[in-house]
Amino acid sequence: MTRSLLFLTGTRADFGKLEPLAAAARDAGYRVTFFVTGMHMMERYGLTKLEVHRMPGVGVHEFLNQRAGDGQDVVLAKTVMGFSDYVMENRPDLIVIHGDRIEALAGALVAATNYVPSAHIEGGEVSGTIDEVFRHCNTKLATHHFVSSEQAGRRVMVLGEPESSIHVIGSPELDFHAGPSGVTLDEVRKRYAIDFADYGIAVFHPVTSEQGTMGQQAQDLFGALERAKRNFVVIAPNNDPGSEAIFSALSTLPKDRFRLIPSMRFAHFSELMKNAACMIGNSSAGVREAPFLGIPSLDIGTRQTNRAQASSVHSCAANDVTAIDAFLGQEWGRRHPPHTGFGEGRAADRFVDTLRQEEFWARGLQKAFHDFG
Repeated sequence: MTRSLLFLTGTRADFGKLEPLAAAARDAGYRVTFFVTGMHMMERYGLTKLEVHRMPGVGVHEFLNQRAGDGQDVVLAKTVMGFSDYVMENRPDLIVIHGDRIEALAGALVAATNYVPSAHIEGGEVSGTIDEVFRHCNTKLATHHFVSSEQAGRRVMVLGEPESSIHVIGSPELDFHAGPSGVTLDEVRKRYAIDFADYGIAVFHPVTSEQGTMGQQAQDLFGALERAKRNFVVIAPNNDPGSEAIFSALSTLPKDRFRLIPSMRFAHFSELMKNAACMIGNSSAGVREAPFLGIPSLDIGTRQTNRAQASSVHSCAANDVTAIDAFLGQEWGRRHPPHTGFGEGRAADRFVDTLRQEEFWARGLQKAFHDFG
């Protein structure tokens, strides 16, 4: 019997982490389907469902889970309803979710309440926002845990999960960045109308617990970048509450030095990162992919609090002009040794190796709290 794996994806970011795992599972003979929802379905954010459809040999089911302005509780409720209907009709052997997004929480809830085995990717992380709370909720609901580091694995055990359910595989998105992107920088620049050769990358997402100040934070950050007279490729923020205020700040930037892009194909983004002078903002790419590629990054604000481990990662508040100027002056174009604290780009192989173990599928669904230490 061919086992079926259902991957739930709601954003371009989590698909970038799930795609290597799904491809390896597909190639190993498992039946793979993506349940596509969230930002993927929204044209403003690049209609990135198309990226999922480009993946060969997998099934794709689309579900529109929100309208503009919906609160996170409403999005959660809608996603639970849609995902539950699909799961009840198709009964996958394993549901795979990632991280800390509201769609992942919906998937974890549906899996747990319907006694369908689930695998949580990158549990045990800390960030200091409500996303971290969602992530830990997913850990408690999930059957299996595929974590990025030994430290993350220990945090999962502190939450009462048995060590036998925890598998350290590294961060899956590094699998893609570890090899050639398949495109040239000239192809990237042509496709996305990037007119400058020397550039940094800026990505600034809303922090849901700080949505009242996100507009001012964005104005402070991008105002400092504008005064620095550097060129930046800016990737649009995600759709969390507070994004409108960030878009408003981005709309005032001079177009000759700031290229705003809703979203990018993963191969193209990988090549863009590999050739960037630096990365600035609060995306997880700044504390994961950038250090792995040896690119200096400046982490802004609280969204990635406590996640940075590499010496190439600096941090400051959005209004700390002195720190931002110092980073640009000292780190622009500098290259650092690759940081492998979150893996070496072999997460997909380790994921499939775990799936091949019969004890993985034999684990019971009745959970019990395991004391740590």
